[in-house]
Amino acid sequence: MENKTNSRGLGFLGVLTLIFITLKLIGYIDWSWWWVLSPLLIPLIIGILILAPLLIYLRKKIK
Repeated sequence: MENKTNSRGLGFLGVLTLIFITLKLIGYIDWSWWWVLSPLLIPLIIGILILAPLLIYLRKKIK
């Protein structure tokens, strides 16, 4: 019997965000915090832009 475990870790965007935060905190980059956190925020915004019209459509269809 095989023992399979799923371990995903941080992923590319998580590591990139940690690098940006570290560079910001040590003063190497002088970016806005919006840009530093953008690897996390951009996929979230894209997801909202995709899901919002879908949810609106489904809500209108149910009524």
